[in-house]
Amino acid sequence: MKTFHYVIQDKEGIHARPAGEFVKAAKGFSSTVKVLKNGKAVDAKKIFGLMGLGVKQGEEIEVQVEGADEETAAAALETFLKENL
Repeated sequence: MKTFHYVIQDKEGIHARPAGEFVKAAKGFSSTVKVLKNGKAVDAKKIFGLMGLGVKQGEEIEVQVEGADEETAAAALETFLKENL
């Protein structure tokens, strides 16, 4: 399993447009992808779960990726977060 932490920089936090694009990116991999905030874990391939975390600017999330393509998936999703959130 690969994990990484990221502090949200976007002033609106995780909002609809980038959340939808993150979900789409996560769905492109066979690995299981979870996003955690304050001990709550959600499936990163489901937008309602991701939006339900209510992540605001300055808050840290943890992303866990597990599966056959976890190395590639983790790198791609971390890059996505840095470029969009």
